[in-house]
Amino acid sequence: MRRTASLVLLAAAVFLGALAPLLRWYAFPRLAKVPAGRYQAVVLEAENATLVDYARLEPRTVPRVTMVQTLKGNAEAAREVKDATGRDAVVWDTLTYVAGPDGQLVSKIPERYVFDAHSQEPVHAGGEHVDGTPVRRDGIEYKWPFLVEKRDYRYFDMQTRTSAPIHYRGTRTFHGLDVYYFEQTVPWTEVPVPRTLPLGVTPETVRQLGLERWYTTKRMFWVDPVTGAPVNGEEEHREELRWTGHPEKKPVTAFAGHVRMRPDYVEATVALVSSQRDLVLLLTTVLPWSCAGLAVVLLALSLYLEARSRRPRTVPAVPEGRSSCADGGHGTGWRDTRTAAPGQGATPTEGGSP
Repeated sequence: MRRTASLVLLAAAVFLGALAPLLRWYAFPRLAKVPAGRYQAVVLEAENATLVDYARLEPRTVPRVTMVQTLKGNAEAAREVKDATGRDAVVWDTLTYVAGPDGQLVSKIPERYVFDAHSQEPVHAGGEHVDGTPVRRDGIEYKWPFLVEKRDYRYFDMQTRTSAPIHYRGTRTFHGLDVYYFEQTVPWTEVPVPRTLPLGVTPETVRQLGLERWYTTKRMFWVDPVTGAPVNGEEEHREELRWTGHPEKKPVTAFAGHVRMRPDYVEATVALVSSQRDLVLLLTTVLPWSCAGLAVVLLALSLYLEARSRRPRTVPAVPEGRSSCADGGHGTGWRDTRTAAPGQGATPTEGGSP
């Protein structure tokens, strides 16, 4: 019975021991993915910012500039990409809408971002664009991969349409979460003029005025290392309209301000990421380590029972004078082994007759 139980425990230990790495290295990379139909909106603000007045072509200080970023998963386009490439892809149609203090349009830039649902690597299946201009992304944008590493990544900048390293700057605590802090500085670079501007201004209008658009930013992200989702983002953002062929003329500041996520959206993002974090940890840590620990316990118990089953059984010793035949009344049980001296009978008991 002990040997049977030992074999059952050993089989269970082997199963759980094999299941632990399978959950971490096989199941997790296939089960963890970005949903294709996700929708999210984030509001960022820059207080006391500088904004150009296109009517006068002069900069002015405004109390607040609002930037609304919407992200919508295109499930139908994702299925088309999967049919064409065989990869689980996600297609995000995003829009960055900038509004002045009166709520009027400052600019808007649409994007289409196509990436692998599991690794977050770009998938070049056609349709990628920024403001209607086709692009071929290199590196990540908006989201880091699952299980972020403490290293630099390549990050795509939609203004310059190029990728550059975004640097890991250490671990920090943000709203109770241990996060990785990343930072990227984009130097002054000439960038395209947005196709949608206020007062009917177009990129052609800007060119006819003899102006070109330049841009620089310091980009900062606080990223959850488990899900790869940023829980906060900020930018020290500057844009200028510079006179073509006239470096002596003073540039016109088109926008300057420190852009931050609005506090209520920070709280909502932290809550969302925290709930998704638990699901990822379940597959990467909780279940694999639980299976491995239980496998060790069952293996130890199996070896213990096997050792007990192999221990030799001890046969009780038969006392001297004990009859080997103790059944059926054929034996006399205890017998007197004392021998009488020659010529003498048995010694009488105490109080007996002579």
